[in-house]
Amino acid sequence: MAKAKTQYVCTECGAVAQKWAGQCGDCGAWNTLTEQVVATAKPAAGGRFAGYAGSVGVTPTPLKDVPPESVARTPTGIGELDRVLGGGLVEGSVVLIGGDPGIGKSTLLLQGMSQLAATRPTLYVTGEESIQQVSLRAQRLGCGDSGMELMAETCVETILATASQRRPEVLVIDSIQTVFTETLQSAPGAVAQVRESAAQLVRFAKQTGTALFLVGHVTKEGALAGPRVLEHMVDTVLYFEGDGGSRYRVVRAIKNRFGAVNELGVFAMTEGGLREVSNPSAIFLSRHDEPVSGSVIMVTREGSRPLLVEVQALVDESRGGNPRRVTLGLEQNRLAMMLAVMHRHGGLPMYDQDVFVNVVGGVRVSETGADLAVLLAVLSSFRDKPLGEGLVVFGEVGLAGEIRPVQHGEERLREAAKHGFTRAIVPKANAPKRGIEGLEIVPVRRLQDAIDAL
Repeated sequence: MAKAKTQYVCTECGAVAQKWAGQCGDCGAWNTLTEQVVATAKPAAGGRFAGYAGSVGVTPTPLKDVPPESVARTPTGIGELDRVLGGGLVEGSVVLIGGDPGIGKSTLLLQGMSQLAATRPTLYVTGEESIQQVSLRAQRLGCGDSGMELMAETCVETILATASQRRPEVLVIDSIQTVFTETLQSAPGAVAQVRESAAQLVRFAKQTGTALFLVGHVTKEGALAGPRVLEHMVDTVLYFEGDGGSRYRVVRAIKNRFGAVNELGVFAMTEGGLREVSNPSAIFLSRHDEPVSGSVIMVTREGSRPLLVEVQALVDESRGGNPRRVTLGLEQNRLAMMLAVMHRHGGLPMYDQDVFVNVVGGVRVSETGADLAVLLAVLSSFRDKPLGEGLVVFGEVGLAGEIRPVQHGEERLREAAKHGFTRAIVPKANAPKRGIEGLEIVPVRRLQDAIDAL
């Protein structure tokens, strides 16, 4: 077998060094050399396939001969978690959960594992807390009598040896940044440690069919800490969104090999832990006593269900040379582009106005269907005129001022009608052939048509 050795690779330029140094000798960057395990083998002569002549190969299977089989799923007992997972846990799947400190990652997993422990063996491995601390939290959450097994360990070899003996069907590692492997000398949390430890855990999950949950820390920018390859190794990546001080928690599926991407699960943080929100649209809608300017209700689609959210805008005269463009829950560059379209095709200049846009409830809207709602909210705030009750808006705005259709338009309209809305301004292509009872639909082709419809 090839002898394993370590080398040090610069994360900035990729240069390889045989020993660690504080500064990379090629690019001059500081503290960028990370440990990496490599295998050395003598190159074989006689062609590029000569070195594999004595190896035992595996006969590949034609794709047409592989029968399609439905993936069996195991419900976790938490409906919103099952939704973002694509319907439940899949045997041998690896799920990575990331989020800010204190937002509820460990709480959600502890509640879910307590539900699963009633029907199947589960093992919860904590590297940040003692088992007494986990037990205290379980008592507070009302699941202290669960049959889930606990273990406080950070060595991945010990974890895998214990898992091989106990044979759990569900394994939780909290968190992957605290786990280390004895084959490397770097500290836990280093890039090489996280990558190698995760690789061993993923290999174990695939070989044994164990469903694996990995808790990941995030950086100050909100991205998962550690190597980017960590997200490629797992099957599903879940992110906690929203402010940790808010009552509501939103879990979004960034990657999912077994379900829809951008699926949302909405929870409410209570004294007894996370509780499911059965009607998410209700919490994202404000409860104004009377119509206010700068507020528009839009229908966005996250994953497999439509959601009604409120978009608020505040336009104020700029006191500086450069007017501010601030967004919360939306892309800031797209706001600047939409304001230019409003000036060019709507006749409303904003070069001397500060514009602030916020999506109520902490939800993040990434689709372009929010364009029309944002512009109408800005127009309402600029003229200080409410748009009226019962109005819902969605549609993409092009640079030529046209209103483009969005996906699942009729489903969005039915969701709005279900919540009591009576008027909808939508793209012409999204207008249903048959009307929706109780909902007046105003189809528009261009931005000026939408402004006139108000």
